[in-house]
Amino acid sequence: MLVFIFIFLVGFGLAVSGGVTIIAYMNFLPVGVSWGDYLIFIAGRPECYLFPIGIILIAFVLFQYPNNL
Repeated sequence: MLVFIFIFLVGFGLAVSGGVTIIAYMNFLPVGVSWGDYLIFIAGRPECYLFPIGIILIAFVLFQYPNNL
């Protein structure tokens, strides 16, 4: 059970750091970068991959956690 909590917290931390990075890069939009160029840019940044990895870890824990109902 403690392993599930640890994986959940790691996933949460990764999702938060990746999400904050993606939002921070949205500051390029007012400068004149289009949405397509923005999506291509964040697809090439390794720190932006932390968000989906974190979401996958959270989903894994939520589906694997023992349900005693």
